[in-house]
Amino acid sequence: MAFPAGFGWGAATAAYQVEGGWDADGKGPSVWDTFTHQGGDRVFKNQTGDVACGSYTLWEEDLKCIKQLGLTHYRFSLSWSRLLPDGTTGFINQKAIQLDKVDVQMYCAWSLLDNFEWTEGYSKRFGFFHVDFEDPARPRVPYTSANEYAKVIRNNGLEGHL
Repeated sequence: MAFPAGFGWGAATAAYQVEGGWDADGKGPSVWDTFTHQGGDRVFKNQTGDVACGSYTLWEEDLKCIKQLGLTHYRFSLSWSRLLPDGTTGFINQKAIQLDKVDVQMYCAWSLLDNFEWTEGYSKRFGFFHVDFEDPARPRVPYTSANEYAKVIRNNGLEGHL
């Protein structure tokens, strides 16, 4: 099965699971920051997204992964509280828009899968790259799924029949 010429291959992230930098550069607290910082039995092993995969500071490593896969499209999700720290449009965090040259084109609310994931904590079985949370450098190591997806992208389709 082949896809049309020029077919766009992409991937996406969810801010809280990957972004990190929870209080960096003027970011305000998100609902998830507040929820997980309350402690107790609310979240598996009291995990927070304070560092997460560290994509806010390790974005160059993520770009290497994007290139390794051969993606043509990528949606990096920023927390709304990074752009709107007090939760209103009364103050827009200019750091992300002007200094980082972020071209804000849309806002997508994505919470259903977050809810499923956070009830059990972070899982190492999902995604294209394993992130070693024990290593402060947060190295990315491709799973077999990453290599297979890259192959589909290179071939512009699947080999054989589904």
